[in-house]
Amino acid sequence: MKQLTGFNPKKIILLDQAETPLHFIGLCMDKDYPNIAYEKIIADVTNLKRLEYIFETFLPDIVFHGAAYKHVPMMECNPIEALDVNFRGTKNLVNLSHKFKVDRFVFVSTDKAVNPTNIMGASKRCAEIYVQSISRKASNQTTFIMTRFGNVLGSNGSVIPHFKRQIEHNGPVTVTHPEITRYFMTIDEACQLVLEAGGMGKGGEIFVFDMGKPVKILDLAHNMIRLSGFIPNIDIPIEFTGLRPGEKLYEELLADKENTQPTHHQKIMIAKATYDFDNSKIKLLDDLDEFIKNNNQNKSLKALKMLVPEFQSKTLLEQLKESAEEIS
Repeated sequence: MKQLTGFNPKKIILLDQAETPLHFIGLCMDKDYPNIAYEKIIADVTNLKRLEYIFETFLPDIVFHGAAYKHVPMMECNPIEALDVNFRGTKNLVNLSHKFKVDRFVFVSTDKAVNPTNIMGASKRCAEIYVQSISRKASNQTTFIMTRFGNVLGSNGSVIPHFKRQIEHNGPVTVTHPEITRYFMTIDEACQLVLEAGGMGKGGEIFVFDMGKPVKILDLAHNMIRLSGFIPNIDIPIEFTGLRPGEKLYEELLADKENTQPTHHQKIMIAKATYDFDNSKIKLLDDLDEFIKNNNQNKSLKALKMLVPEFQSKTLLEQLKESAEEIS
């Protein structure tokens, strides 16, 4: 939001289902950017009628879509909610952007969408597939763009605030596995690259950001303890808790069958996808939408697996094996 103000937009529409963060953003706007017009709107991306009213009222030119459930273990336990927000919520916004001829739509995806081992990543991959399916329509007049990157330092759910709280309480600092690694970038850098990709996209691309080298979470824990004035495993213990449901040791930014092409920006590449959009896949996207609306978890997961065959989640696939229910 702060970086958008530099472009002197006619108006910024701030949409969130969480009232407290939205309130604080409003306070920031009033204090730091009093000359920028903005609207604070409480809405949920799964509420199509509410969203349609907002699009009809404000007729946005550009939509940045970052709404998602992203807590991996929690979404493993709540797959329908993950699919409802991450897939159907994206579908709602994409369809409305298409209907109201939005100029550009920028979808913030995740590295967890690559060869997903959890429902969160698979739901985001499925959303990517839907965005690309609409961008291919002959009638489409909106430039749909997707971005993929890893963890953002200091964002909601980030490991750094979590470690900080644990250190403040004298530990233990909990790490799931001694070899686990993650990609990180700062909030400012992530936002800048999203804006850059949104400006250079021609439609249907998945932009992948250069996240640098992956960081070992154990090293991060050691460094944070030392920077707080303590000695790891003497003043503050470190405990290994085991990988959580759906969690990978190493995240990927590109699927095995994808290649990257460079852009004029050294930190932004284009992932050249090879997804086959035949009629059966398009029907599956519609079927998945219906299964989610009907709260049918087994059929939803089966449709998701057919759409994203590389999806491997021990927790959820075991549930499917136990079910004899077939997709009708």
